[in-house]
Amino acid sequence: MEQVIDVSALEPPEPLEQILDTLADLAPGDWLKVRHRRDPVPLYPMLRDMGYRWETAHLAPGEIEIVIWPADMPAPGGAEAGGVGQ
Repeated sequence: MEQVIDVSALEPPEPLEQILDTLADLAPGDWLKVRHRRDPVPLYPMLRDMGYRWETAHLAPGEIEIVIWPADMPAPGGAEAGGVGQ
């Protein structure tokens, strides 16, 4: 099941903290969709180390969407991890 959070109005480090807290509470089989205003580059190595994959979409200036899912699960909804998310 998809969980959605919007961290676009938060100031650092709150977006990172909220993303990590939400991931810690995900039920098996769930994935996370994050709405952000910037590309959270420091998050990606953390996700890899924690066993997650992700896809980042730049929808418009200041509008980023990141889908994050466990690496042992198929990509949700047709998402395909690209680049750093593999």
